[in-house]
Amino acid sequence: MAKDKYVRFDWAAKRMLRNKANFGVLEGLITVLLNEQVHIDEILESEGNQDTFDDKFNRVDVKAKNSKGEIIIVEIQLTRELYYLERILYGVAKSITEHIQLGDKYDKVKKVYSISILYFDLGKGADYLYHGQTTFTGVHTGDTLQITTKEKDVIEMKTPEQIFPEYYLIRVNEFNKVATTPLEEWLDYLRSGHIKDDTTAPGLQEARRQLQYMQMPREEQISYDRHLDAIMIQNDVISTAQKEGRAEGRAEGRAEERMEREKERIANVTRMRAKGYDDALIAELLDLDINYVKQH
Repeated sequence: MAKDKYVRFDWAAKRMLRNKANFGVLEGLITVLLNEQVHIDEILESEGNQDTFDDKFNRVDVKAKNSKGEIIIVEIQLTRELYYLERILYGVAKSITEHIQLGDKYDKVKKVYSISILYFDLGKGADYLYHGQTTFTGVHTGDTLQITTKEKDVIEMKTPEQIFPEYYLIRVNEFNKVATTPLEEWLDYLRSGHIKDDTTAPGLQEARRQLQYMQMPREEQISYDRHLDAIMIQNDVISTAQKEGRAEGRAEGRAEERMEREKERIANVTRMRAKGYDDALIAELLDLDINYVKQH
């Protein structure tokens, strides 16, 4: 592996980005997505962090708290998961309840950002980045509802999207552009591991320094190489299963077609016999074997 190659983001999230010295990498990604400067104060523990070999294809969670006290969940998903949207909704709800104590006022509820980096096809869509947030719009007036709230003894007006969770879905496999913006440079790294030498994208300069393969101890390099091998094997297994599924589908389709033709032949024999045709004439007219006609 060349010296300018960088480790995959899923590996970095699991092994490196939880280190305070590397917060700048994660801050850069979140800054680019939210379009505002983000500072991470701490990495919070999460049940989603998996360290065993058997769990390597599960999600990788990094749950962080920024300088505003908001919760940011970054999740990398390598393989397809049924009910994925329902699960990230559950994860956000759980994070909200984990950070409010019994008896606290509801002003202690924290804003949550959920960022999903997906290496599988999630539904249909032409874009590589989707953003979802909650707004309340007047059914008849079309205006956006604003909420009265109190912060630091000051009455303020907030919109629901300032309070409710926000979701970012990054569909890595859909990115196929030449990177010209900070967001596109990040997608280029997430998809191919490539980082421009002259990048100015937030977080990627830090990634160039901190996430180099050749800087890792030999034991980590061996573990990382095994991780890549396992991903290749897993992708091959999934690809093979998909091909086999399509082949089985075609075979089932042909079998169903044969059954339909057989039903039609039997129905024709039955109709002609009901009209008084003898078996020999039926066989001749339908171009069937006489013994087949006699059996039906």
